[in-house]
Amino acid sequence: MIDLFSDRKVVLASASPQRLQLLEQLGLNPLVQPVAVDEIDDPQMSPAILVRENAMLKAWAAANECGDAVIIAADTVVALNNKLMGKPGDAIEAVTMLRQLSGKTHSVYTAVCLIDTATGAMTCGQKASLVTFSKIDDSDINAYIATGEPLDKAGAYGIQGIGGMFVERIDGDYGTVVGLSLSLLRQLAINLREINEK
Repeated sequence: MIDLFSDRKVVLASASPQRLQLLEQLGLNPLVQPVAVDEIDDPQMSPAILVRENAMLKAWAAANECGDAVIIAADTVVALNNKLMGKPGDAIEAVTMLRQLSGKTHSVYTAVCLIDTATGAMTCGQKASLVTFSKIDDSDINAYIATGEPLDKAGAYGIQGIGGMFVERIDGDYGTVVGLSLSLLRQLAINLREINEK
């Protein structure tokens, strides 16, 4: 995967410090270029399709702003009983989300989309992981919200931060829960190379 990106500008179409950190772990030094798009927020759409569509929107928006580059875009949603949970609009909504997640198992879906602007080649994929929360009471919820961490996280928590203390178990890929599956990224990089070689 790394040699696919060697001598190429890599653009991360996301402001997420967690996604950037994961890419840096691979030895990549991407240009961070968040994009403003009207994300799809359709409760009738399956979470797997929704994250894929939103990742594609972000990738194409970044591709239209960049020159020769490999674009990496991602989108993550939390779903409880197939009900989508995006980023909370305020602290009250965050409280509601965390109460709903308390003591239950929910799904986290992350999609990744790569575009090679030099060739127009694109490949996307998504993964899902199951996350089980311990029971949490209102005092813990309020203390957590006071940190500010939940307010810009899907499902109102960040597993890589303080919110990790509520997680009893993960079934699946940890990176998917953080917001960028490295195993999926590797497979998509291979796909992109194969598309370019055709």
